[in-house]
Amino acid sequence: MDELPVFEFASQGQLREKLVAAIVAGEKTATSSLAAAYASAGEPLPQVGQRGTVIDSAGTRRAVIETTAVEVSPLSEVPLAHAVAEGEGYADVAAWRAAHTKLWSSRTPHGELGPNFRLDDSTLIVLERFTVVLKAR
Repeated sequence: MDELPVFEFASQGQLREKLVAAIVAGEKTATSSLAAAYASAGEPLPQVGQRGTVIDSAGTRRAVIETTAVEVSPLSEVPLAHAVAEGEGYADVAAWRAAHTKLWSSRTPHGELGPNFRLDDSTLIVLERFTVVLKAR
């Protein structure tokens, strides 16, 4: 676990704790991110087979996950199966989109992507699927 890259879900706090608990429980098997965030940071997209350690808000290593699928899709075409796999109780894509639009609009545009970033139907979203391969003891 110690040699693997660290994967952080959401910002520290209540949302991260909820997401980490869902990952460890096997309820969350997918995540979404903005393709533009990878480009802005000069980082490659996740790759199938990539492993990382999931940490909680205290920095405690909770699990190792392995990426099993990566797809890039316009925001308007994110499928229901992906929204459900995120394990956050989305009953439809509209609810998933509303929550993610709020999240990405509130913290991302003026941070890492700058003031000219706009989220719309054509915004590319990285859809990542993963599985837990090891839980911390």
